[in-house]
Amino acid sequence: MSNRELRACGRHGHLTYAPTEADLAARLRGRTALGEAWRCLRCGDWVLGPPVSSGPADEAPVPARGRALRQLTILRVLAVERIVRALVLIAAGYGVLRFASAQTALRQWFGSWLPAARPLADRLGVDLDRSAILRYATSALNTGKGVLTLVAVGLFLYGVLEGVEGVGLWLAQRWAEYLTVVATAVFIPYEVYELTKSVTVTKVGAFAINVAAVVYLIVAKRLFGARGGRAAYEQELEGESLLEVRAAGVAAAFAADGGGRDIGMSEVGAGESERPADG
Repeated sequence: MSNRELRACGRHGHLTYAPTEADLAARLRGRTALGEAWRCLRCGDWVLGPPVSSGPADEAPVPARGRALRQLTILRVLAVERIVRALVLIAAGYGVLRFASAQTALRQWFGSWLPAARPLADRLGVDLDRSAILRYATSALNTGKGVLTLVAVGLFLYGVLEGVEGVGLWLAQRWAEYLTVVATAVFIPYEVYELTKSVTVTKVGAFAINVAAVVYLIVAKRLFGARGGRAAYEQELEGESLLEVRAAGVAAAFAADGGGRDIGMSEVGAGESERPADG
């Protein structure tokens, strides 16, 4: 048990389970002066009250703990990054649409402002004819409205894709892991091409993060057949579920009559209620 598991139980409630197998149920059930208690499958603490759910041991829930909980934390960090990126892309798409609708007025304003700005630029020693900013602004103002609309639509669609990735990763959905790997890997060749043109801290950082995310998801989550693929991943989770039910009570010796262990109040986690809070 670690602080990570305790914090997870504090946020989502304890996860107690009553196997239908009598011997396993006896190892997870205890008696206290205040009544029946069951052992939490996530943090291992004893929790007063009836179990949250019951069923066969091989159908026991697999709470994220240990390595799985660390993986969930990493997935949610990636999810937040994807959601932030989605908001930025959608905002950029909206900005392009607004720019397209006001392009004519902006072009007229720019045309009247430029002659008035030249004397000041000459005094400051700025050559407006060679200014990169002025060149980009002129190009944008003369871009066709249809092109700007296509750019805005592309930004919106990419933002929606990033948002879907983010929500799926936050919920730890396997399809979202596949989608994130594919959507991220598609742009890696372009990032390599950009690095061959010029190297900046931003480009190198973005490239490193994207490559690390793709490699991590493929290896840790066994995507695309890596390390046995989905079958091995699900077998590992199912094995942990059954093992957890069996192992959770190994440290707790139970009475010879199989009726469950008597637990002193010192063994029940402080502040535990009569049943765990619902997540």
